[in-house]
Amino acid sequence: MQIRTATEADWPAIWPFFRRIVEAGETYTYPRDMAEPAARRTWMLPPPGRTVVAVDDDGTVLGSAKMNPNHMGGASHIAGASFMVAPDRSGKGVGRALGAHVLEWAKGEGYRAMQFNAVVETNTGAVALWKSLGFEIVATLEEGFQHPKHGYVGLHIMYQRF
Repeated sequence: MQIRTATEADWPAIWPFFRRIVEAGETYTYPRDMAEPAARRTWMLPPPGRTVVAVDDDGTVLGSAKMNPNHMGGASHIAGASFMVAPDRSGKGVGRALGAHVLEWAKGEGYRAMQFNAVVETNTGAVALWKSLGFEIVATLEEGFQHPKHGYVGLHIMYQRF
């Protein structure tokens, strides 16, 4: 697996799994009916943000991550990131590879920490992955997310200081 900067040519491969994940409404706070142009603007970030893709040896896009300053001004030293893995590639190390890549990027860019603003507590695979990569849950917004199957569930804020 290789992780590289995403180009506009990668968007047609990202969009199908982005749409599927967002429409499911189980892990992202994006509108479930988010239109493609808005999704592209949200995911394909200009500098100082960055979007990457994980690809296999054939160039097939397996997943993607976007990273950016999480705050502005006096808190701009805190990075943020979001991740999506194609559902048929879940459980194969793509998310872990993207997570490790994003952490190295943030450290290399001089950020002092990374914060995830909204990790749905029922997304137990993601919560476990982020904990294994050194994040901690610093707060949970009780009933902060309306899950389509579980009703109102907590929304974790996860943090890692470098």
